[in-house]
Amino acid sequence: MNSYSFRMPARRLTAATAVGVLAAGPAVLASAVPAHATGGHGGKSSAVVLRTGLDVSLLNKSVNVPLTVSLNEVHAPHSAEKTALTAQLDGVDGGKPFSVLRADVATAKATVDEHKAEGYTNLAHAKVHVPGLPLLSLIEVEKVTSKAVCEAGKQPVAESNVLGAVTVFGKKVTLTAGGTTEVKVPGVGEVRLDLSKKHTTTHTAAATALELKVSVNPLKLNVAEVEGTVTLAGATCEAPSAPAAQGSDDQSSGAGEDASGTSGDEQDVQAQGAAGEPVEQDLAATGGSSATPYIAGVAALLVAAGGGAIVLTRRRRRG
Repeated sequence: MNSYSFRMPARRLTAATAVGVLAAGPAVLASAVPAHATGGHGGKSSAVVLRTGLDVSLLNKSVNVPLTVSLNEVHAPHSAEKTALTAQLDGVDGGKPFSVLRADVATAKATVDEHKAEGYTNLAHAKVHVPGLPLLSLIEVEKVTSKAVCEAGKQPVAESNVLGAVTVFGKKVTLTAGGTTEVKVPGVGEVRLDLSKKHTTTHTAAATALELKVSVNPLKLNVAEVEGTVTLAGATCEAPSAPAAQGSDDQSSGAGEDASGTSGDEQDVQAQGAAGEPVEQDLAATGGSSATPYIAGVAALLVAAGGGAIVLTRRRRRG
């Protein structure tokens, strides 16, 4: 009687263990089967017609007034076509607004979708002014454009063009591609121009048609010095992640089903690795998947549980 009351809980415990293993099996297998990436993050793009980062010193040099403005600076998805930019600085020309840029065409566009991100800028017949020089343009350009294109899975492209004449302080200048041009005018100031600055990485691109380093000493309208940078026609982009390749199990399963007959869509989960990277399958030469060790482990537990149940049953009968 005592022996029977002892063996029954042990038998039930063995059966419970087997049931627990069966219940846990699918969860173990689910964590062991390689995941499939379902896509990546979206791309980014931006465009700007003009951006200034200037420091304006008044005649007494006790006050520095920053001139940080931009025209048509957009981020995807957006566009702008405003052709004029004015600014107002305290202490400069009695605080009256002055024109920073006027153009016939000033367009900035930034677009992005799941396959491509693109920034584009177009500026035509434009004049840029700085404080202290109301009648003399810092720079005049006929046409400048910039484009940055980033497609998923492809090398990004950055392009910029300066078409037609460029005039600095009223002087026509000849620009060198990829180089720096210096323009000095006594009693007015100097400008260093960098033409067509471009930069790309494996998934980003940036282009600037013209970048000016400005040092002006006009001594007019209570302005002593103007120093800083002016950027014309800038565009940037960052590519969306390329769709990750499906594992070889999916490719060999025929009509969208794996070896167990389960639809591939039902097992499609976000990959734990980096977005856009193929997930390692680590298939053996025999065709087994990386889940094989886990399946073998579950089978071993089931065999052990069954064997324990048989042994206890035989002991009970003998007793």
